[in-house]
Amino acid sequence: MAGPTWRNIYELNDQQIRDLGLAEDHMELMEISEAESILLKLIDDSPDCIPVLNVMGHMQGRYLSDFENAINYYDKVLKLEPDNAWARDERRRYQRYLNYD
Repeated sequence: MAGPTWRNIYELNDQQIRDLGLAEDHMELMEISEAESILLKLIDDSPDCIPVLNVMGHMQGRYLSDFENAINYYDKVLKLEPDNAWARDERRRYQRYLNYD
């Protein structure tokens, strides 16, 4: 495998990269159960994997409209990486949907 064309700052292994891409492909095809199964296994194997937690938060909010769960995943990311702008912005968006402040 040639590896990602983006900078792998989280040091994901090749299998994690493949599985994360596969989960995102399933989400785009609206195969949410398949995506969720992959993401849950990735989280089970590596519960502090920021890219996986971010994608799970994205799936919960955008595809399932489970805003509370999305916020919970973004909270996990921000606990591990307080300066993560993506997680902070997405959490803020879903908090507004729930009228949180």
